[in-house]
Amino acid sequence: MKIEEQLTKKSMLSLFREMQLIRIFEERCGELYMQGKIRGFLHLYIGEEAIAVGTSAALEPQDYIVTHYRDHGHALARGMDPNAVMAELYGKSTGTTGGKGGSMHLVDSSRNFTGGYAIVGGQLPIATGLALAAQELEEDRIVVCYFGDGALNQGEFHEAFNLASIWKLPVLFFLENNLYGMGSGIERTFAGGKDPYTVSDHYKIPSRQIDGMNLLEVKKATEEARKKILSGDGPYFIEAICYRFRGHSMADPMNYRDQAEDIAWKPRDPLVTFPADMLNSGKVSQEDIDKIYQEVEKQVEAAIEFAESSPFPSPEALYHNIYS
Repeated sequence: MKIEEQLTKKSMLSLFREMQLIRIFEERCGELYMQGKIRGFLHLYIGEEAIAVGTSAALEPQDYIVTHYRDHGHALARGMDPNAVMAELYGKSTGTTGGKGGSMHLVDSSRNFTGGYAIVGGQLPIATGLALAAQELEEDRIVVCYFGDGALNQGEFHEAFNLASIWKLPVLFFLENNLYGMGSGIERTFAGGKDPYTVSDHYKIPSRQIDGMNLLEVKKATEEARKKILSGDGPYFIEAICYRFRGHSMADPMNYRDQAEDIAWKPRDPLVTFPADMLNSGKVSQEDIDKIYQEVEKQVEAAIEFAESSPFPSPEALYHNIYS
């Protein structure tokens, strides 16, 4: 189905704006890290924007989101304030967690964004617990749990799938398979083969594999999965094949993959294909797209200015929220 048959002009531009915001935000974060303004670990989401935006577009405000350490894209797609996110990366008191969480621990309880988790696979049992609570309280919501292919080898992955299936919990397990767990290709680390989505067959969890670079495919798959889960069918598993155009983290020289692979994936970049599809639809002009480019650039620069002008946490803040 063509893009113009699925989306209005307003929807196209809105989704594009969200992806472009993530892309520019992440590119500037990489530059700021190299300048020493952002410190610690930094994992960029460049290339995977269609997943965060596509899934978020299919969810409702009451749905929970639980994710991993590469969480900036998910946070922004969920509607978190770029100013607060950038301030958090700077370690400033105006950040999402007062500058205490940093890049890997973005949180916004008002949006049911329960956070990024630095421990590989550590978010899976948390998401399963949230789904159990939603079921016990008879709430009309699902839990979306993002994780990477590196988490497939963790015990929590299998434990979460097992319990979620037994109890028919309302959770969508969403694998962002960017083909590498840090610097190791999935074919070297996962005995289940190149199609991890089939693993869920052993847990009697329905699954599907989709193109994670295609926003509309991601959105549709998430909508269908959410509907099935809320009907009482239990958990669902989506594997989205995608590609990160930057290293695992800023410390990654990416010498484990060759340039030809990178070049082969470039034409599938969602920030290349989606604008082209919009133009081909006849509903959107180049002027519309250029306007968003300019507005997003200004928005990200404003977030940087906000972060740089914000104060660091006071020494007393070290003792705040310790037990909350």
